Amino acid sequence: MWLEGRVVMLRTVQLRYGSDNLGYLICGKSEAAAVDGGAVKEILAFLRSSGLRLSLVLNTHSHSDHTCGNRSLIESTGARHLGCSHLARRGGFELEDARVEVIPTPGHTSDSICFHLEGSLLTGDTLFCGRVGRCFTGDVEGFYRSIMRINSFPANTLILGGHDYVEEYMEFAAMVEPGNSAIAEYLDAYDPENVSASLGVERTVDPFLRLNASAVVKCLLERHLPLDTGLQRFRSLLSLM
Repeated sequence: MWLEGRVVMLRTVQLRYGSDNLGYLICGKSEAAAVDGGAVKEILAFLRSSGLRLSLVLNTHSHSDHTCGNRSLIESTGARHLGCSHLARRGGFELEDARVEVIPTPGHTSDSICFHLEGSLLTGDTLFCGRVGRCFTGDVEGFYRSIMRINSFPANTLILGGHDYVEEYMEFAAMVEPGNSAIAEYLDAYDPENVSASLGVERTVDPFLRLNASAVVKCLLERHLPLDTGLQRFRSLLSLM
């Protein structure tokens, strides 16, 4: 997919590694940035075949399954590493003449960030296709605010998460909303070679983006879970994961 910056066009390439991890290259005309670059061999091969120089090594958060490729990529290419906290303070970075916005989204981890290009969000383990990540920080209120910030983006924003858990997470969605016909449609459209969906589509299936849906409220009511506010419903859904 090509994403237009002010001067150059940026392209995102999804690279799968391990059993379900998803990493990315953000590519300009001559340079690229790796985000959660665990697919080291595939990244280096893509750079060679595309004639690109890797200039930056980045991460959505500091869990080892996302940072495992950092050292090899830096040693192989001479790329510069920018840490999550540094990027969050800077608010973004430039790749050639294009600006990539960095959005702090604490909750899964305290240093979780998302990368915003025009039309796309690289969301790491904050928001996957199908469901939010786990709240390892214990800061549920902060995590809720992060998800609500993501949910404020336009419906055509492409969500590019850090793992492929689509089939498992649609089981969770069906448990919460057994009558939701959009879940079957979502699974029909699922492509393990391109794990992505628009935020508008995510809003039809992900219970955490559907906190006001009557079926979600009913699910929590039947389980005698707190549901008076959006934060309470968010917290209650997390307890069901």
